[in-house]
Amino acid sequence: MGDSYVTFLVLGIVLVAIDGQLIYHSGKGYLRRASYDEDQAGSMMKLTAVLFHLVVLGLLALVSTVDIRTGDSVKDVVVKLGIVLLLLALAHGATMAILSRIRDRQMQQQLADQMAEEHRIYEERQEERQARIGEPRPAPKIESPYSPK
Repeated sequence: MGDSYVTFLVLGIVLVAIDGQLIYHSGKGYLRRASYDEDQAGSMMKLTAVLFHLVVLGLLALVSTVDIRTGDSVKDVVVKLGIVLLLLALAHGATMAILSRIRDRQMQQQLADQMAEEHRIYEERQEERQARIGEPRPAPKIESPYSPK
């Protein structure tokens, strides 16, 4: 169990760290395109990346306790890494789905805010028109050909 166990854990941790960094950096850009500013996107991605790392490292720890015996220690590590890669892919997909929902909500909120602002402007213009309609208009000047010049 010694060397193959350590090899499995080291490889698993490296894979989780690499994927976590990819999610963090790509996710920041993804959220910035949804009108999050740099600080908001960074904060949201830190929280998401921590959750991702905790979940996947927990799965890695659980898989490391599973006893797989193929008769070859290298094959044992490969089988366990295969399981970890599949779990990592599922966690990556779930994380991307979460980020997509966060981004969609932000874009919906932005659209709702924009529509509310446009409605407010429309209402102000309507009120201005109503105010002008209610004001007495000056009588038009009619000049007679007989008026003195």
